[in-house]
Amino acid sequence: MKQFIYLLCITTLISCGEKKEKAIETTLEKAQRIHDNTITIDTHNDINVKNFTDSVNYSQRLDTQINLPKMEEGGLDVTWLIVYTGQDTLTDEGYAKAKENAMQKFEAIHKLCEEIAPDQIELALNSADVKRIVGSGKKAAMIGVENAYPIGLDMNQFKQYYDLGARYISLAHNGHSQFSDSNTGEADDKWLYNGLSDLGKQAVAEMNKLGIMIDISHPSKEAMKQMISLSKAPIIASHSSARALCGHSRNLDDEQLMMMKENGGVVQTVAFSSYLDTKKHESREAYMKSIYQNVADSLNITWYQRSQISSLSDAEKETFMDNYPKVLKIGKELAAQKNDAPEPVNVSDFVDHIDYMVKLIGIEYVGISSDFDGGGGIDGWNDASETFNVTLELVKRGYSEEDIAKLWGGNLMRVLDEVQAVAKEMGES
Repeated sequence: MKQFIYLLCITTLISCGEKKEKAIETTLEKAQRIHDNTITIDTHNDINVKNFTDSVNYSQRLDTQINLPKMEEGGLDVTWLIVYTGQDTLTDEGYAKAKENAMQKFEAIHKLCEEIAPDQIELALNSADVKRIVGSGKKAAMIGVENAYPIGLDMNQFKQYYDLGARYISLAHNGHSQFSDSNTGEADDKWLYNGLSDLGKQAVAEMNKLGIMIDISHPSKEAMKQMISLSKAPIIASHSSARALCGHSRNLDDEQLMMMKENGGVVQTVAFSSYLDTKKHESREAYMKSIYQNVADSLNITWYQRSQISSLSDAEKETFMDNYPKVLKIGKELAAQKNDAPEPVNVSDFVDHIDYMVKLIGIEYVGISSDFDGGGGIDGWNDASETFNVTLELVKRGYSEEDIAKLWGGNLMRVLDEVQAVAKEMGES
């Protein structure tokens, strides 16, 4: 009898020990579980219409930082694909040319979702769509507009953009537009409007009425203040970081961050190395400059520095952007083999900005973006296939599953819901 009891106790202890062992979850396992359970949303990914054809498109694992295979590998659920147009002259000719560019990008995104890979990705217009699409096992695409310049002077174009799926619009990019001063005015202290133009003020009201989120990542600080004072709905910074940690004009200072909190908006921290750590970025860039040039020379490619791009012709820009991912990929592979290469800006530096903003304004007002294929990408999150690494770093720093879900898109969807609710109220009044 005693022997039976003894064996029973041993069995019980072993069983309990096994359960206890199974209950211990490693940091990696915890991060993977949270990542798998969370809808991950990246609010800024640029596109090249050449990658939206029947023969070359996002259903393939291209050299682009964002595409469907890489999203699948990294567990990225939602990509905001960007209708971006560079700033040009404030003339009818300039507006017409810009409109053509914007329409091509809208068409490319719709082609991906409706013709090329409708079984893999679908266009989402609201938070309910996001939950439904991701729940069905597909990826979701959403559309953001970087620079309202192509709209010209026709306010009816905002409605057309909305009907095409645009759910956030920035009134300026690098250079003052017909709507708003840009952050780039800080360089020479030259402004067109000291904030918003009269047309820009009308645009704020129009976007409120339609249910389009107002993006303040590129406009000037004064323009941002005026947008907040005029808007009846929360606003967003689709890809900006903390100026206190990196003094770039594209980042938001503490006053701006507090205004975002009071407004109820969200700041999507951006994985753009020069907006995260200037010293590390410049040291690395100086080292990489010759490597990229050598790679380009070996491939018989004309290579330009980022500061030169705005002065190129359209044909030169197009050729450069076609070759850019290839040169960067080879260059980074070569640098990884060198012992003297300066440390690149990495995921830890990125999450430092998230930490800073969370501590200053609260977890409810901070989010995540990459600016992939638009200059973004850091060591550890250099393309969509490495998206999990961001979640892993957040887990290492003690963020809960609930908080990580807010950062990865919950906060952004809350703002979109509120913006669309305001539009509905305005339509009913």
